[in-house]
Amino acid sequence: MEIAAPALAVTETRTRVVQVLAEHGQATVPVLAGELGLTQAAVRRHLDALQADGLLEPAPHPRPTRRGRGRPPRSFQLTESGRAELPAAYDALAVSALRFLADSAGDEAVAAFARARVADLVARYPRDLASTTAVERANVLARLLTDEGYVASAEPAPGGAQVCQHHCPVAHVAEQFPQLCEAETEAFARVLGTHVQRLATIAHGDGICTTYLPELTGHPEPTTATAAAAPDRPHERTSA
Repeated sequence: MEIAAPALAVTETRTRVVQVLAEHGQATVPVLAGELGLTQAAVRRHLDALQADGLLEPAPHPRPTRRGRGRPPRSFQLTESGRAELPAAYDALAVSALRFLADSAGDEAVAAFARARVADLVARYPRDLASTTAVERANVLARLLTDEGYVASAEPAPGGAQVCQHHCPVAHVAEQFPQLCEAETEAFARVLGTHVQRLATIAHGDGICTTYLPELTGHPEPTTATAAAAPDRPHERTSA
């Protein structure tokens, strides 16, 4: 009985298939098998999966140059979605741009950019949640963050709630420019209507970004806990 390959190995092979197709423009199954050191049957399985995901497509057959030779082997090429799978230097570009901005206009210009970046999040947050609990407000914020690619969730915490961002699309940039995290924290406080406490950030090496928000005075506790104030690091989670 054939044993399925580990998920990590499948992912690595999928990446190599995409890279070879990018290098060649288009390639046949025998060419891919030779480049990757795989059997043609294994290559076909990966191609079928990639095609099902919309990452590649059959390439147009070239016009035959000789008669009587039959049709050439089918070639495959990347779709636009497939090319998007290729590594990009966006982080390096963003760091260079912000470094230029800081050097030419000062750190306040970087901070202004960071605030402008989260302005859309502030604009999209509903304005009718002031009377809801911390957990309810945190859930709304988590959904908006997930839409932005942060894979966020919310959960109760003693005296309030916390929002966990399991992914940060700009973590590598924020390592050098903490203004991005600071502007984000300010935006959270503005939309949630209360001060918030940043407990951990991916940019600082933590497993996830964790933000605590206390219950507004006069609202019921979201849990049975009755802590009067937020502990230093309530229910902090360290990995996704």
